[in-house]
Amino acid sequence: MYKGFSIVAVIPARGGSKRLPGKNIKKLNGIPLIAHSINQAKECSYIDGIFVTTDDDSIINVANQYGVSIIKRPSNLATDFSSTAEAIDHAYKQILLLGFGPDIILILQPTNPLRPKDLVESCISEFCNNMSSFDTLITVSENHLKLGKISTGCFSPLSYQLGQRSQDLDKLYYENGLLYLVKKEVLEGTGNIFGKRIYPKIINTIHAQVDIDEQIDFEWAEFIINKI
Repeated sequence: MYKGFSIVAVIPARGGSKRLPGKNIKKLNGIPLIAHSINQAKECSYIDGIFVTTDDDSIINVANQYGVSIIKRPSNLATDFSSTAEAIDHAYKQILLLGFGPDIILILQPTNPLRPKDLVESCISEFCNNMSSFDTLITVSENHLKLGKISTGCFSPLSYQLGQRSQDLDKLYYENGLLYLVKKEVLEGTGNIFGKRIYPKIINTIHAQVDIDEQIDFEWAEFIINKI
């Protein structure tokens, strides 16, 4: 509970990764990948409950070892085409049935395991202080790339003019996936995690560069943990 708001953390972790089988329980720096997000949620005193939503028995076994609650996700919400929003909407409805009545849902993706210290607390604090102005908080990072597209075999710029200096580019940002906060009214009204008014929490540290999908991403995360 923080400033009168009930807050639960939901960690979505399906079992069917194709490029890196079993990635959510693969050990990163000695503990399962999903445990990094579980532990970060546990360290935040503002959170009233932690839930893992999954379809996978191996993930359930690991989550049980860390003492968090389980939402068993139906198989039709755990396919390659299922969205995170669908999983969160289902989890939220199950959480209500369990007797919780959260005002805010914190979403921590296990594939983004490296978060700056106190990120969870600071995001919750900023979101709660701006609840009347925003529906969702997302973490973003500044994009420094010159982006374009290829059509009919030709390249054309999208985010800049050809020949433009990098330092003269308009500031653009990308969604880095470190965490999301959403008001219950958004989920109840749309079944989605993105409201119309989105608060951007800017994170430009190296943590935002880790999004684990392949083995090389694991190795990059290990390097950051141990060297940086």
